[in-house]
Amino acid sequence: MTAATDLRSLSVQDYHRMIEAGILAADERVELIEGQLYTMAAKGTAHSAAVTRIDRVLSRLLAGRALLRFQDPVQLSDLSEPEPDVAVVHIDPLDYEDHHPTPGEIFWLIEVADSTLRRDRGLKVPVYGRSHIAEYWILDVQERCLYVFRQPEAEGYGMEQKLYEGENIAPLAFPDCEIAVGEFLRSGELKKRGK
Repeated sequence: MTAATDLRSLSVQDYHRMIEAGILAADERVELIEGQLYTMAAKGTAHSAAVTRIDRVLSRLLAGRALLRFQDPVQLSDLSEPEPDVAVVHIDPLDYEDHHPTPGEIFWLIEVADSTLRRDRGLKVPVYGRSHIAEYWILDVQERCLYVFRQPEAEGYGMEQKLYEGENIAPLAFPDCEIAVGEFLRSGELKKRGK
């Protein structure tokens, strides 16, 4: 039995040309990671609600200090242009009209995992670490916890922490912004009532 060992990697330019040529629809839910196209999971209601809560909390805490981008591309390298659920980036006078944020412009990235925890951990942790993203969070809405990755290195991150809804965290870039993990999650009372 022979296995295909040679894959052709796509560059960010190839990816953009495919969109311009109509090979990929501009609104097609794919992202380029390490030269490969990955289909993005459909957004369920729990995922969308969590992104809304993150928006509410971070908009209040970071007003005038950072720009929040939701499910928009970031360009990590010539081979990776993922679309994290939340990118907390430096304020740009053009609002990134002329380019997508690059690692030096990113404070931290957040993914919301409803059904995507395996991909968010197994695929994105190494890519974000290798790209020197200082901090990466995964909000697991099923397990009701927040995974925090810090100290980027070649294979991912040197530090991983798991926080639950009763705990708080301050992002590295904004140590004065204390965030309660529970603010990102559906109320435990609503969960008990099955709503």
